[in-house]
Amino acid sequence: MRARPLLLLLTVSACAALLPAPPVGAILAAPAVSAPPRTWTQRIDAVVGHRKVSVEIGYAGTVRYRHLDWVPRVPASNEKLLLSMALLSRTDPATTIPTRVLGPPPVEGVVDGNVWIVGHGDPETGKPDMAALAEALKTEGITRVTGSVVASTGPFARDWWARGWRWYFPPYYIPLPTALTFDGNTRRHHPNPADPELGAAVSLSHKLRARGVRVRGAAGIGRPPAGLSVLAAIQSPPLTSILHTMDTWSINFYAEVLGKYLGQETFGAPGTIAKGAAAIRAFAAANGVTDVVANDGSGLSYANRVTARDIVRLLWAADAAPWGPKLRGLLPTGGHGTLQGRLQRVTIHAKTGSLIGISALSGWVWLQKENAWGEFSILSRGMSKPQAVRIENAIVRIASAQA
Repeated sequence: MRARPLLLLLTVSACAALLPAPPVGAILAAPAVSAPPRTWTQRIDAVVGHRKVSVEIGYAGTVRYRHLDWVPRVPASNEKLLLSMALLSRTDPATTIPTRVLGPPPVEGVVDGNVWIVGHGDPETGKPDMAALAEALKTEGITRVTGSVVASTGPFARDWWARGWRWYFPPYYIPLPTALTFDGNTRRHHPNPADPELGAAVSLSHKLRARGVRVRGAAGIGRPPAGLSVLAAIQSPPLTSILHTMDTWSINFYAEVLGKYLGQETFGAPGTIAKGAAAIRAFAAANGVTDVVANDGSGLSYANRVTARDIVRLLWAADAAPWGPKLRGLLPTGGHGTLQGRLQRVTIHAKTGSLIGISALSGWVWLQKENAWGEFSILSRGMSKPQAVRIENAIVRIASAQA
């Protein structure tokens, strides 16, 4: 009786052995199941991976995406974005910066003594400005100067260093930031002179003599005495124009001159790099961001620190300020300035940043789904610049489309 089940089992097994084997593909192939599409935030996660990249993307005061946004990182030239905000928060965007010629009041067209050129922080002063001053002096009836044309070395201090700067930055990357600038404070055979104001004095002397105004002495530099009168004056372009040039091309010299200007406006004379950095910190603190570490205005300092989260919060503060739209318009757009060759098909206003092993991109990107601007900040370290740029571009494109 017990042998029958065994016999039945053997019979079934034998029959099964006689059946043709299924195709190999039928065994290995699984039913086709389409993977669910990844969300835009998951796509950014995939781009960022495990790299040292901090990202925050916000919209209307809310955070839409974050990754290591709390980690303090070196902002590089994103510091210029903070400087721009601090300046616009304290100074009217239409403000102009004067450059004046002072001296004893002329008597019958004669200035008895020196005439002094005094700058106040316009980083764009050059030969055309000296020509304008010479023309203004001639128009005032001045025919002779018994002394010299002397350029003032004040009212800014002559500091040329910040914590976190590499030793070679002053001689190679940024001319001396002075209150009276001339042609970017560079010279043909001496790119970063210690007496850049002398160029302005020499130029004004030549321009006066070319107009028939006699100047007895040789050009010089120094500190003007008290009690002089204003003989002529010119004004810089509006502050927004200067900031636009600075931010579009990330000009370190402009940033440190304007940083000293901001420091003097905030804390009094003389303007210094340290006072400018302190004014940036004060602006951030006034808007609830208390952990910004700022040592300069240009972002050359490797000791500067800010988080992506804090940059987005300061951009929100800018959005709420009357000068916010002006700030956005100052920053490079896709394919222009320091974004040349990048993000041409994305509607963006953003400040770049680069140091060795450091990259940054922060500002506004147009969110197509929301039909509005969104704020973002991307700060990274430890990658080559081309790799960091690829990641930044991909994040911005994904955020813009949000699809």
